[in-house]
Amino acid sequence: MADAPGPNVPFPPMEAELVSELPAGGGWRYEPKWDGFRGVLENDGGGELALWSRNGRPLLRYFPELRPLGELLPPQSALDGEIVIARDGALDFDAMQMRLHPAESRVRKLAGEIPATFVAFDLLLWKGKPVHERPIEKRRAELEKVGEGFELSPVSDDVEQGRDWLQTLQAAGFDGVVAKKLGLPYLPGSRDGVVKVKPHKTADCVVAGIRWKKGGRETIATLLLGLY
Repeated sequence: MADAPGPNVPFPPMEAELVSELPAGGGWRYEPKWDGFRGVLENDGGGELALWSRNGRPLLRYFPELRPLGELLPPQSALDGEIVIARDGALDFDAMQMRLHPAESRVRKLAGEIPATFVAFDLLLWKGKPVHERPIEKRRAELEKVGEGFELSPVSDDVEQGRDWLQTLQAAGFDGVVAKKLGLPYLPGSRDGVVKVKPHKTADCVVAGIRWKKGGRETIATLLLGLY
């Protein structure tokens, strides 16, 4: 099993900067923000399939039902997307966390009971070609051309569609809307030209735990909150 993405796979994945409202005025593409685990699905060309988290953690052992999907990829190909579980018509992030179990027998059982889906939204490599060097709109066109058999995330160049998704998809478990600036190549590890907007909520909580961002105690990475 490989311990890192292949040398030609742009990694880590691009991420999005959180902003208060969707950019408008043209030059942007919008898509729903899926609430699951980020995943880079790779066929390294040596007969090895892999599904990498955004932190480089191998995930395919936890989601073995996605292996047949990975086998659709030609050698030296890679997709960027999201691993999600839908239950009762909505995305279920709690079910996703249940899947990260150390026991192989439990993993197989959960794979049958609450199977995951891989939703692709970007094409990084295809048969060794560095598609990630092309602008987002050309990468998407290529993804639609070669992505038969894969579930593709919907996209729109209309900001009103993005705003509608922001208002209507929350009930289905989506985490907001992402906007990507047209004309830019894939920039691994960068937030340039990619922003996200989440529905605004408030709640009274108790802070029960804290995890600092790697490298010091200046930036908070995660809070463990308790609700009344």
